[in-house]
Amino acid sequence: MACEVISIEIPMTFKKRGGRKVIMLPDGSHGHPSPAATIDNAMVKAIARAFRWQKLLENGTYSCLDEIAKAERIGPSFISRIIRIASLAPDILDAILDGRQPAHLTLKDLMCPFPVAWKDQRKFLLW
Repeated sequence: MACEVISIEIPMTFKKRGGRKVIMLPDGSHGHPSPAATIDNAMVKAIARAFRWQKLLENGTYSCLDEIAKAERIGPSFISRIIRIASLAPDILDAILDGRQPAHLTLKDLMCPFPVAWKDQRKFLLW
């Protein structure tokens, strides 16, 4: 009895999204037409931190990012990259909090410099 081996190759990658592994197809989709909401906990935590730190600056608890960095025992560079997230367009923030962000969008993308104008943010983040 001869055995035939059949090999099937499916192009895909695995990405970490909110602490979970998700299969990403070459076109960036999750592999089904209407992906379920996938709330990225890392992005949600970063949004919460950004608004908390912004509030601490606004109410005078701290006068600069360096003071926040010392209090939180975090590098000032990290603080400055995260606090920028508080200036994202409201619809982008809502989508991230609801898990409706584009599949390709990660916290690493949000930590990179992005435009100030909300319209330009949507284009930059491929909304």
